Amino acid sequence: MRWAILFFIAVPLLEMLLLFEVSDYIGGLWTIVFVVLTAVIGVQILKRQGFSTLTRANQRIGSGELPAQEIVEGLLLAFAGALLLTPGFITDTLGFICLTTPIRRLIAKRVINSGLLMMAGNRSNKGFYWSSSRDFHRESGSSTFDGEFREESGYISGPEDDEDEENTR
Repeated sequence: MRWAILFFIAVPLLEMLLLFEVSDYIGGLWTIVFVVLTAVIGVQILKRQGFSTLTRANQRIGSGELPAQEIVEGLLLAFAGALLLTPGFITDTLGFICLTTPIRRLIAKRVINSGLLMMAGNRSNKGFYWSSSRDFHRESGSSTFDGEFREESGYISGPEDDEDEENTR
């Protein structure tokens, strides 16, 4: 909750103060030109990074792997796009940081390794979805999730399906 207040109140105030200072130093017109220019350049970089990430995700899917890294990177790219389209130098700087491939990959790996996002099976959509559920646990230092899955009648079942089978016997 505090982060939301900080982000939606403090950041715009700081952006305005910085824009006023920059416009006093280089002029209002040049300040506007720089803000628009950073947005245009950022969107062009964003397109390239987005297509690259999408291509890597498709390759992983094609090889039967879950593109977890690419999914989180895609979310970071969407966040970067929103920051770049928001007028101001602070948000542009944060957006460009998210566009920097090594930094973005490091952030994505940390998000994945933190357990903040976990993969879980879902019978209703016969596939996988991302969940923040703590139904899964991980051994410390390991990226292996405990669980049993087997393929039955066209979808992947999980531990909750075993309980259903036991209750129907």
